[in-house]
Amino acid sequence: MNGLRVYRNSEAPETRGGRPVFYSRREEGPHYRWIFDEARGDWRVGRVAQTDISRRMFSLTPWKDLPVGLQKSMIEHYLD
Repeated sequence: MNGLRVYRNSEAPETRGGRPVFYSRREEGPHYRWIFDEARGDWRVGRVAQTDISRRMFSLTPWKDLPVGLQKSMIEHYLD
């Protein structure tokens, strides 16, 4: 997907239920946080306030390193 960047928090690695937390941003749009919801069995997304993040905290994550379910959720999210 054009202009999509995926990150992980390199300053303070985050996990939820033993799975990593990811962030995404497309071009100059808002940042989103992706967390796996064990009860639902899928990835939940929420918009992140700019005041809660800094560019220094992020390290790029290659698309191929994302769980397949997260890839599908991101595609659906950004195509809507």
